Amino acid sequence: MEINEQQWREELKGMYQGHIGFNVLMKDYTTLGIGGSAGLFMTPDDPLSMRNLVAMLKKKKMPFFTLGKGSNILVRDEGIDGAVIFTHAFDRIEVLKEDTNKAELFVEAGVPLQRLVNFCKEQGFAGIEGLTGIPGTVGGAICCNAGSYGSEMKDLLISVAIMDADGRLERFKAEGLGFRYRGSDILPTDIVLSANLIFKRDEPGAVAKRTDGFFREKVQSQPVSERSAGCVFRNPEGTSAGRLMDEAGCKGMRQGDIEVSALHANFFVNRGSGTASDYLALMESVSEVVRKKFGITLEPEIWVIGRA
Repeated sequence: MEINEQQWREELKGMYQGHIGFNVLMKDYTTLGIGGSAGLFMTPDDPLSMRNLVAMLKKKKMPFFTLGKGSNILVRDEGIDGAVIFTHAFDRIEVLKEDTNKAELFVEAGVPLQRLVNFCKEQGFAGIEGLTGIPGTVGGAICCNAGSYGSEMKDLLISVAIMDADGRLERFKAEGLGFRYRGSDILPTDIVLSANLIFKRDEPGAVAKRTDGFFREKVQSQPVSERSAGCVFRNPEGTSAGRLMDEAGCKGMRQGDIEVSALHANFFVNRGSGTASDYLALMESVSEVVRKKFGITLEPEIWVIGRA
């Protein structure tokens, strides 16, 4: 899709505050370090700029994708048609209410999930400890209902502010968003702007002990310091995708510079200059090995986006 840089800057003048980038390589904005370019890369500073940008994209019939920290996604080597909206500037955490039993927080979508985990650890706000080590943003964690060690985002949510593809902003109660295992009814064209979350009060030392304990376990069992996108496949009902892949002998399988982690089989690691094509080919190979051994077809948990 051809994009006229000067025209875009002129049309957005006076109605948009924030960064505008053109032909931006997505590999610089994903935890995998993989991905072709996005023709238009926008970082709006505030909700009004976001609404005006969305209206402009609709007017031009240009598709868009909302990006947090670039985890849990694989951007194809051919890049992305249309625009990427980067939520980096939506980074506010505010304590709305607090008493001896609980605390309600307002958190914007671009806040890194680990920043929120650390904030709660310091303040003694309990409930999010199990999500330590997950590299995404709060917005992304809400959309996919991120979870670990028995904790899920849905269990903390009171409400979520969402802007739809027409620029309409509405706050939804959490119970109306269809949260389920690693999913929700939030549409790919919806933009999560913020959420209100509820936490139990506890001694900061007790919250820190649980958080640090979970993190130590993850470091020992997951490649948290390496370039990955998180879990590749969803857990089939009643079992673990990682266990199936391990028992099928998938650890160490490799395609180009993409390798099945020796630490946890459900993580694919970029060992250098891996490509999306390598990653997809390895997904297919691993899935076939598991299917032949167990008769189970693995379903992707990672989002694959961009031009095929």
